[in-house]
Amino acid sequence: MGRADARRAQRRGARRAAKSGGIRRLFTWKKMLGAFFGFCLLIMGAFVALYMYVDIPKANALAERQSNVYQYSDGTLLTRTGNGVNRQIVDLAEVPLEVQHTFVAAENKSFYDDKGVDLKGTARGLINTLSGKGKQGGSTITQQYVKNYYLTQDPTISRKLKELVISLKVDSKKSKEYILAGYINTAYYGRGASGIQAAAQAYYGVDAKDLDVSQGAYLASVLQAPSQYDWATASETGKKLVKDRWGYTLDNMVEMHWLDKAERDKLTFPVPDKPKPAQGMEGQTGYIVEAANKELEKQGITPEMRQAGGWTFTLNIDKKRQKQLEQSVDRQLESKLDRKGNKVDATVQAGATSVDPKTGGVVALYGGVDYVKHYYSNATRQDYQPASTFKPLVLASALENESKTQDGDLIGVNTRYDGTSKRPVVGSDTPFAPENEDNRSYGDVTVQKAMNASINSVFAQMVVDVGPSAVKKTALSLGVPDKNFPERPAITLGTMNASTWDMAGAYATLDNHGKKVTPFIVKSAKHRERTVEPVEGIGSQVISRKSADTVTSVLTGVVDSGSGRAADTSAYEAAGKTGTSENNKSAWFAGYTPELTTVVALFGESPKEGGGQVSLTGTANSGRANGGGFPAQIWADYTLGALGGGSSAQFDLEDVERGEVTLPTTPPTTPSQSASSDTTPSRSPDVPSQSPSRSPEAPPSQSPDVPPPSQSPDVPPSQSPGQPGGGVPGKPADGNENNVANNAPPAR
Repeated sequence: MGRADARRAQRRGARRAAKSGGIRRLFTWKKMLGAFFGFCLLIMGAFVALYMYVDIPKANALAERQSNVYQYSDGTLLTRTGNGVNRQIVDLAEVPLEVQHTFVAAENKSFYDDKGVDLKGTARGLINTLSGKGKQGGSTITQQYVKNYYLTQDPTISRKLKELVISLKVDSKKSKEYILAGYINTAYYGRGASGIQAAAQAYYGVDAKDLDVSQGAYLASVLQAPSQYDWATASETGKKLVKDRWGYTLDNMVEMHWLDKAERDKLTFPVPDKPKPAQGMEGQTGYIVEAANKELEKQGITPEMRQAGGWTFTLNIDKKRQKQLEQSVDRQLESKLDRKGNKVDATVQAGATSVDPKTGGVVALYGGVDYVKHYYSNATRQDYQPASTFKPLVLASALENESKTQDGDLIGVNTRYDGTSKRPVVGSDTPFAPENEDNRSYGDVTVQKAMNASINSVFAQMVVDVGPSAVKKTALSLGVPDKNFPERPAITLGTMNASTWDMAGAYATLDNHGKKVTPFIVKSAKHRERTVEPVEGIGSQVISRKSADTVTSVLTGVVDSGSGRAADTSAYEAAGKTGTSENNKSAWFAGYTPELTTVVALFGESPKEGGGQVSLTGTANSGRANGGGFPAQIWADYTLGALGGGSSAQFDLEDVERGEVTLPTTPPTTPSQSASSDTTPSRSPDVPSQSPSRSPEAPPSQSPDVPPPSQSPDVPPSQSPGQPGGGVPGKPADGNENNVANNAPPAR
């Protein structure tokens, strides 16, 4: 290397040395320590500022969420519901000490000694949040309590910093017992249970005070992952994980000298009970609450508003009448069924709705055998046909529209029709020739007798005379829902769908002289922050008083002398109508007194998964389960008790429409003029009834809704059509309409 090269190398080395020395002078230990302590002071200052800035807030809405109270009309308690937060706060002293220790052992062994925070866990949570790994772990019981009670579950940095500060403040101001009580009372355990009391009931069916250490260890373990660790729904992996955590909790208790090792070794895993509906929903309570909640939602009280709690719902349900209805169903139906030994009896479902016709208030409701066993309410279900309980609405429409028969007679109580079975209707574009029950023909009968005996052929013709669209319009105005409701003659058989609630409203409107009655169950809904107006039970005049009172007049005859005789008693005046749908899948009795309107129905529902409609024939070994049987008997038993043993109130009927009569040119030969024991001779058509509640002729001793004895051989066969009120019929109908075949078993 030359002398010049050596000098250049020397100069480069000098420059590097100078540079290195400068860096060393910049990053001396003193300067680095100073920067570190300065950073720490900055962090501490920021934390102090944060500590001074953040106060202990008020509890969050979820933590203060309350149960709702449902009460009877007299203010006595029906039930309490959690509405999204099933919580009942208990004092820590009520929880066994060893159970308290299970939560500390599972979550935070240093709980009794720490300052309320876990800096390592918090740091780990912050890192997880920054890296997008989600929820933090390692929080103390104090931190979890603060998160549950004061903050939210949002995994944000700001929330975690607030949690840290508030936890320090809470720990300095509150006792460990206060914090532990708050934690176990606010934590969510799964199964809709918030708090240890609700969890003890949900998983083991006991109160918190009765938990043992093994059960407590499971509840403490399930907190880590409620949905994953619920034994009833957990996967095999989930079961293994929760069982391991249960063991881990107990081992920690041994380590902390809270549990003896020998006792620990004797403990076995406490498999929780199967999930069950919330306590208090058994029997009819669940059906009543469900009906109230549906109505509240229509009034603007959303499920979210209910779930916030703090509501007191006073219902129209009369405690005594509700009990009476339940007892009547038990006496008149359930006590006679063999649900386990009889396949038909196993299918029987009963439903009922009872309404005050002066207010619209639902005073009693029967939804089924038990809400926890049969969740679908039979009182409000709309999947069955109301059958012949619809016939009075056909008459109401005829009266309201001042309709006339094919012969030009104004329709009323004494107007005559041809009651021949399978008689084709006249004047309809849709052929229809319904069969009367047992294919029985009646010949020339009044509207009163036709209603008493529920004669299908008469009301099929009446629908045509009025017009199916007009009949539907009237029915809808009375409260029948527009469900499977075509404008065809077959609607006379009640082939649409309706519930006992719906039909109770329609009949209550008749009871209320044509002024609309809308059944409603919630009398008042009170909350400190909101007011809600209840449903308006009484509306406008939807049909005239004359029309409504005329129908009532006719229906008193059904109870006194017709198919509803099982509901007859001298203890009160009543009007009503039976109904039995096609193939006996439902049986109804809809009736009322001046003070009470009640509809009772039986439904044949397959007990197999998915349900499905089946026949009621053979119920309690009684043959055909028609509307004049069990439903009418339940109705009568309930009404007698609900009216306190009877009532002297009478129907106040005005201006009952008698109708007009066209005399036949030649006297028809009808079964009513035969020697049959089922009927008696009719009066002359021009002799008016002396009472608006009675038919001008004596009704048959047996009706289609009450199976008649075999007809005598001298009863004439079905007559040819052409009797008064029917005109000249067209050709016989072919096939069926709305699943009602001409030769199929008829609806009653």
